[in-house]
Amino acid sequence: MRKVKNEDRLKERDAWLETIMDEYGERLTKLAYNYVKDWSVAEDIVQDVFITCFKHYEKIEEIISFKAWIYRLVINQSKDVLKSSAFKRVVMNSSLFSLFTSKDPLPEISLLKRSEEEILSRCVLALPVKYREVITLYYYEDCSIDEINGLLGLNRNTIKTRLNRGRAKLRKMMERWEHDGE
Repeated sequence: MRKVKNEDRLKERDAWLETIMDEYGERLTKLAYNYVKDWSVAEDIVQDVFITCFKHYEKIEEIISFKAWIYRLVINQSKDVLKSSAFKRVVMNSSLFSLFTSKDPLPEISLLKRSEEEILSRCVLALPVKYREVITLYYYEDCSIDEINGLLGLNRNTIKTRLNRGRAKLRKMMERWEHDGE
């Protein structure tokens, strides 16, 4: 009887993990990507976060807001990766890095730049982290100021200021991009 109950709990935990992976997987990967700017590293971060969720399944009832908790895990993990010297060496020594820093865009990249969404995405990724994270959470993840406060531990006024400054920087970058692109 006890063995059946444990098997049921394992099946329940597996189903729960699959559900949160389906529900949050893509959004969390995009969130991590906004920090690390490398899709495969972002996927690794989210994989690690799901492993943490799996390990904490028994304590999940104690978590007040699961969404805030899992986003916080991704943000912290992303920041940890950015701080790691191994990540800095790989990105800075990568041949891809030289493509992104090159003054002359490749023809394929020039074609992609014409899309407004692509331009906006590039501009958001070019923002400093402190503006990029609030812009991403507010506009892409539909988090309220209060939710962002809970996720980042920032004062509400600081969040509003960063949103305003981030929007202003985006506006300037978009205007510059349109001017240079035409």
